[in-house]
Amino acid sequence: MIGQWLSQIGLVIRLEMRKTFFSRRGLWVYLLALAPVLIFLGHSLSEISNRKERQALNAAHPVSTTALRSIKQGMTTAEVVEKVGEPFAKNELHRPNASFDYYNYTDGENIFNFSFRNDALVGINERDRDTIPKDSLVFAGVFQFFYLRLAIFFGCVGVFTNLFRGEMLDKSLHFYLLTPIRREILAIGKYLAGLIATVAIFCTSTFLQLAALSLHFEGGEISAYLAGGGWGHVASYIGVTAAACLGYGSIFLAAGLLFKNPIIPAATVLVWEGMNMFLPAVLKKVSVIFYLQSLSPLVAPPDANLPPLQKIFITAAEPVAPACALLGLFTLTILVMAVAARKARTLEINYSTD
Repeated sequence: MIGQWLSQIGLVIRLEMRKTFFSRRGLWVYLLALAPVLIFLGHSLSEISNRKERQALNAAHPVSTTALRSIKQGMTTAEVVEKVGEPFAKNELHRPNASFDYYNYTDGENIFNFSFRNDALVGINERDRDTIPKDSLVFAGVFQFFYLRLAIFFGCVGVFTNLFRGEMLDKSLHFYLLTPIRREILAIGKYLAGLIATVAIFCTSTFLQLAALSLHFEGGEISAYLAGGGWGHVASYIGVTAAACLGYGSIFLAAGLLFKNPIIPAATVLVWEGMNMFLPAVLKKVSVIFYLQSLSPLVAPPDANLPPLQKIFITAAEPVAPACALLGLFTLTILVMAVAARKARTLEINYSTD
C-alpha cells in the first residue's frame, strides 16, 4: 500500500512540475527571485568602477596609506601638503568668521577627507572600501528583511495557493478528483511539486546573490573567506531558503484549500511575520521567521533609521538551536499539511461558486 501511495505521489509531482515551473500566473515569482541578484550585481559593478577610479586618482596623486594615517588634527594645510602632497580634489568655503578647506586623498583603496578650519585640521574622515565582513552584514540584512519576508513569502503565496485554487479557477481540478487516488495523496504530491519548484528557484537565486555580491573582491580575499567558514555560510543561507519554502509553502497550500480568497490569510500572515521583532519572546516563537533567523549564520541588526519610538518596542529573544529550529519548522509543516489533507478529503467542486 505504501509503495502504491509513493508511486501516486511521484505521478502527481511529475504532472505538476511543468505547470508549476511554467504557470503564467507564477512567472512573476522569477522576477521576485531575480530582483536581489540584480541589486547585488549592480552594487558589485559600481564597486569595481569606483575602485578603478580610486586607483587612477592614486596614480595621478600617489600617496601611501601609512602617510595618510600619519596626519593628525591641528596640522596646517601646508604641513599636510608637505607630508602627503596635493589632494586629488579640493573645496573651499569662506564665511565672515571662518574659512573652510576640504582636501580629498586616496591610497587607491580608501578615501580620506581632511577638513580644515582657518588653516587648522579639525576633521579626518576615512571611508574604507567594501570588505567581505561589511558586505556579509549587508547581505544578512537584505536576506532577512527583504528576501525571506517579502520575496520568498510572496513567491510561496503565488506558487502554493495556485496548486488548488488556480485549478479551481481554470476549471480543471475535477480531472484529479475523478481519478482513483486518495485526496491526501493528491495534496501531498502537489505540495512536494511546489516545494521542489520554489526550492529550485529561490535557492538558485540565493547562490547567485552571494556570487554577485562577491564579484568585486579579489580572488585571494574570496578564497580566504571560503576557507575560513565561508562555505558554511553559503550552505546555511541556501538551507534557510529551503526551510522558508518548506514552512511558508505548507501554510499557503492550506490557505488555497481553506479560503476562497487566499489573499486575506496571506495578508494576515504577512502582518504577523512583520511584527515579529516587536512581539514578546513567547509569541515570537509562533512564527516562521523566528526559526529562519535562528538558522541564519548572521542575524542582521534592526534598521538604524527606525524611528526612536519603534526601537523602544523592539524585544529580544534568544535564538533556538538549529536542531530545535528545524524541528519546529517540520512540526509546523506536518500539522498544517494534516489540516490541508483533511480539507482535501472532503473537497467538493462547484465551479459556479468557486
